[in-house]
Amino acid sequence: MARSKTQFQKGLSDVEFQEIYGTEEQCRNAVFRLRWPDGFRCPACGGTRHCRTGPNKRLFQCTDCRRQTSLTAGTIFDNTKLPLTTWFRAMHLVTRGKHGISSLELGRCLGVSQNAAHRILQKLMQVMHERERDGRHRIGGFLSAVQMDDAYLGGEHNGGKRGRGAAGKTPFVAVVETGLDGRPQRTLLQVVSGFKKTEVETMCRNAIEPGTVAVSDGLSCFRGCGSGGLFHIPITTGGGRASTKTATFSWVNTVLANVKNSLLGTHRWFSRKHAPRYLAQFQWRFNRRFNLKEILTRLAYAAVRTPPMPAHLLKMAESRW
Repeated sequence: MARSKTQFQKGLSDVEFQEIYGTEEQCRNAVFRLRWPDGFRCPACGGTRHCRTGPNKRLFQCTDCRRQTSLTAGTIFDNTKLPLTTWFRAMHLVTRGKHGISSLELGRCLGVSQNAAHRILQKLMQVMHERERDGRHRIGGFLSAVQMDDAYLGGEHNGGKRGRGAAGKTPFVAVVETGLDGRPQRTLLQVVSGFKKTEVETMCRNAIEPGTVAVSDGLSCFRGCGSGGLFHIPITTGGGRASTKTATFSWVNTVLANVKNSLLGTHRWFSRKHAPRYLAQFQWRFNRRFNLKEILTRLAYAAVRTPPMPAHLLKMAESRW
């Protein structure tokens, strides 16, 4: 059997990572290039003339408006007490495996407490979440199709209602884009308040290219695909485990199985309020799996363009989901 070129990529090895990002100065230079690829630009007035000042000459002062700024100000690294080498090591660990890493294991690898590792992980997942939801990464198109299915996060509980409507479960919609060869290209994992037509319609308008062929089961909420600008083909599959073996939905069922196995195997448990971030990190890695050599650079590029997210803002963001 021929090997999958995507699956058997080498990626960025630990040795290569250490050579590129092994020192604080190397990490600072990387952040500078990613944030200001054409040279320093003042965040206040846009001026390019500047001088270096402050302790160890690590502050940039604009010559025109006299505004001082640090390399990490206004980014996800803003006001951090950890060295950038720790942040880059964390990004390397978060992106190098398709199942991610738990905060406990991340803390052990970085040599920091589990609480500190948890904050780092949540901020990096927030970066992934915002990049996936900014409207620039819509999936689908006229040369592709999407498979859609409904799913829940949350294990079975003894007693009480099971299945749809069960307490303690987080509903979400999974969408998998397939190319002309029928193989998966990208995915979309969207937490919803419930399986309603309006929820699906909003998701389609915001994240899927108009005119895309969308295949789903017969659940009534997926009628929102048509009003959301997609060409909808509903297929009644029935219920139970047999419905998951329908060939038409093979890839979306595969992705759903991988999502749940990844979250259960890596993180074991997480709060429902963090569910959008955990789904976003899986989606972010899946959609960028074709070039593992550059996946760390892409996360760092997104991190320097994501606004600061201190703990109280993370909690405010959670309350909106």
